[in-house]
Amino acid sequence: MGPQMPSYPVPEGASIEACGSRPNSGSLEELDSLCKEGKAKEAVELLRLLEKQHIHVDLPRYVLLMQVCGEAKALEEAKVVHEDILRSQSSLEVSTYNRIIEMYSRCGSMEDAFLVFNKMPLQNLTSWDIMITWLAKNGFGWDAIDLFTEFKQAGRRPDGQMFIGVFQACSVVGDIDEGMLHFESMSKDFGIVPTMDHYISLVDMLGNAGHLDEALEFIEKMPLEPTVDIWETLMNLCRVHGHIELGDRCSELVEQLEPSRLNKESKAGLVPVKASDLSKEKEKKKDQTLLEVRSRVHEYRAGDTSHPENDKIYAKLRGLREQMKEAGYVPETRFVLHDIDQESKEDALLAHSERLAVAYGLLSSSARSPIRVIKNLRVCGDCHNALKIISKIVGRELIMRDAKRFHHFKDGVCSCRDYW
Repeated sequence: MGPQMPSYPVPEGASIEACGSRPNSGSLEELDSLCKEGKAKEAVELLRLLEKQHIHVDLPRYVLLMQVCGEAKALEEAKVVHEDILRSQSSLEVSTYNRIIEMYSRCGSMEDAFLVFNKMPLQNLTSWDIMITWLAKNGFGWDAIDLFTEFKQAGRRPDGQMFIGVFQACSVVGDIDEGMLHFESMSKDFGIVPTMDHYISLVDMLGNAGHLDEALEFIEKMPLEPTVDIWETLMNLCRVHGHIELGDRCSELVEQLEPSRLNKESKAGLVPVKASDLSKEKEKKKDQTLLEVRSRVHEYRAGDTSHPENDKIYAKLRGLREQMKEAGYVPETRFVLHDIDQESKEDALLAHSERLAVAYGLLSSSARSPIRVIKNLRVCGDCHNALKIISKIVGRELIMRDAKRFHHFKDGVCSCRDYW
């Protein structure tokens, strides 16, 4: 997915352009304001200006900058902040290192997170928690489980938070047996009493894998009284998997416990839209992808022909398509909803926004460097398959953040293991 550039809304019909502009003046108050507005790129440009003016930036402001960079998935800006912190501080506390790790993890760069993690003078429990949790969130489920095994083999004792990350990792890889073994080990080997958050994580793991009846049975055998959160979790998973009857039963329980949790969509048997997503609905009406190249952000829409190098982009895509077919790629035209002929459907797939972004990335970035894109919709099955094959053909890592998660395509394989 990954997507390491700020995902600011792009005006409808906007042309390809760089985002952000250099501030005219510089002050710590202006830096605070930009951070409050979540403008990572502009904040880091101002940070450079303050440095030239020899204005000292204190550690709390760097912490705020790290938070902004992480939330905006602005990897290049995150690296600048990291370098400045190392340069301005004589030594760093473990807590600061942990924030740097989390910043890189939120940007989708677990490679950078690992570099910091491995060079830390001292790692505490939180350091391991962050790495395991964010490996899972970035789709590296088995890596998270392996790191947890390494943690235990070193004689360390996990806490309850770490097990939530482990359950999420098992959910990512779809291995419920592994997850249940860790659940048993939690109390048996480490004396950790499961909380409702642990039970919700396990229901999510079972439900994501499609084991909805097993999830219900698990809830009914819980030693704790099920909360509205756990019934809402199962209800939403039932909606996703089309288990209408069980989803309606869960909906009734949610309504009994907390009627305000149900909105129009959930009452109609649909996956409810979260309140935090409502502001994004206008952005999601059209297929849109952002590409970061040399710290410049470019925007693409499906079927876009407005790019100055449009001919080169489509020529690159057509050339890749021939190589992909030789490698066994078969276009899944069911993802094209228009009533057109087969050839036109294949061309429509070719023009999906993430492919346009990747093609231009291949044309304009240095050889072997990763290509990072962010997509406002969930990636379709055909593009997911295509990007796997492209990553193998070109020998590049393609990192994409779609509406649900990060996808790291490398050597013909995606970090999600086709489970998304």
